[in-house]
Amino acid sequence: MATRLPESEFDARLAEVRGRLADTDADAATFFGATSIEYLSGFHHIQTERPVVLAVTQEAMEITVPRLEVERVDPNPRIDAVHHYFDYPQGAPLETAVGMLEGMGVESVVSDADGAPGVMGYEGPALSEFVAVDSQSWVDRMRWEKTDAEVDLVRESAKWANLAHRYLADYTEVGAHPVTVSQRATTDASRAMLDTLGDRYAVRTRGSGPVHAGYISGSETALPHGHTPNERLSAGDVLVTGASANVDGYHSELERTMFVGEPSDEQRHYFELMVEAQDVAIDALGPGQSIAGVDEAVHDYFREQGIEDTAQHHVGHNIGLGGHEPPYIDRGWDDYDHVDEGDDLMAPGQIYTIEPGIYTDEFGYRHSDTIAITETGTEWLTFFPRDLESNVIR
Repeated sequence: MATRLPESEFDARLAEVRGRLADTDADAATFFGATSIEYLSGFHHIQTERPVVLAVTQEAMEITVPRLEVERVDPNPRIDAVHHYFDYPQGAPLETAVGMLEGMGVESVVSDADGAPGVMGYEGPALSEFVAVDSQSWVDRMRWEKTDAEVDLVRESAKWANLAHRYLADYTEVGAHPVTVSQRATTDASRAMLDTLGDRYAVRTRGSGPVHAGYISGSETALPHGHTPNERLSAGDVLVTGASANVDGYHSELERTMFVGEPSDEQRHYFELMVEAQDVAIDALGPGQSIAGVDEAVHDYFREQGIEDTAQHHVGHNIGLGGHEPPYIDRGWDDYDHVDEGDDLMAPGQIYTIEPGIYTDEFGYRHSDTIAITETGTEWLTFFPRDLESNVIR
C-alpha cells in the first residue's frame, strides 16, 4: 500500500534537472509553475497572486515565497534556503527572487516562464528584465512517464475512488438530490480512507476530504462538462458519475454512465455503443502504439456506426499530479507543438484516462477508466464494473 513518494524520487528528479542544466550555458534553472515546484521540491502550494520561484543550480536549490508560506516551506529538507517578501502588491516578489539568484551567483537561467503567471490579478515584471532567460519545459516533459512509485500512488487513488463510486451507487435512488448523494458518498469514502490509512496519509487538502465523488444527471449529461442540476432524481434519469482520490497529490479518474431504473431501448443502444468505443480505444493501447492512432480508431468506429456527430471530445489524456496532463489521446497529437521525435508513441509509465463519449440531444454516455502503459501492455487501475446491469440503479 503506497501512500507517499519515497525520498529517492525527489533525488532522481533533481539529478535529472541538473543533468539537463549541465547541457546548457545557463547558471540555473528556475520554475514558476506550482506543479513543477511541487514535483521537484515536494513543497505544494496554491498558485495565487503571490509568486513562488524555485531556483536550481548544480550546488543548491533555493526558493522565494510570500511571508505566509515561510513556515510551511522552511522544514523542507530538500530546499537549501528560503527567501521571502511580505505580500503582493506591497512586496517585491520578482525583485526578491532576483536577489536570491544574485546570491547564488546566477546571471543567466533557463526557466519554465519569463516571470510569474498572471493569475488572480498579479501583474509583474518579466524575469528577463533582470537576468538572461532561455525557456525550458523540462518538468512538464518528465511528468509524462511515471515511475513505479508514482504508478503505485495512482493505483491507491483508484482503490478509494472505487469505494466512493460504490457509495454513490448505493445511495442513489428516486427522489434523492444529486448534491446530497455526492456529499454523502464523498464524506463516507473520505472517512474510510482516513480511518484506514491514519498517519500514513499525507494530508493534501484544505477542508475537503481526500476522496471526491459525484455526478451530473438528466439533460446536463448531454454536456461533457455539465453541472449538477438542482433537481431530484427521477425514474429514467441518466447519470454520468466521477470519482477520484488524492494520494500524495496523485489522482485517478473513474467515471460511469448509470441509469435510475430500467433504461429505455434507446438508452441501452447508446450505452452499448459507448462501451464498445471504449473497448476499441483500450485495445489500441500499448507501448510503442500511436497516441493519435487511438483517437483515430475511435473516430473510425463512430463513423462506421453513423454516430460521428455525437462525439464532442478526444479519447483521453494523461493523469497524475494534474487532472489533465499531456500526452493527449487526440488525432492532432502528432502536430502538437511539444511533440519531438518518438513522442508520438505511447511509452511505459504513461497513465491515461480512456473516456470516449457519446452525446445525444437528451443525454450523454461516458465511462472513464485509468489505465497505465506497461513494458508489455497495459494495466487497468480503475475497476468498477462497466457492464449495463451493474450500472442500473433499481
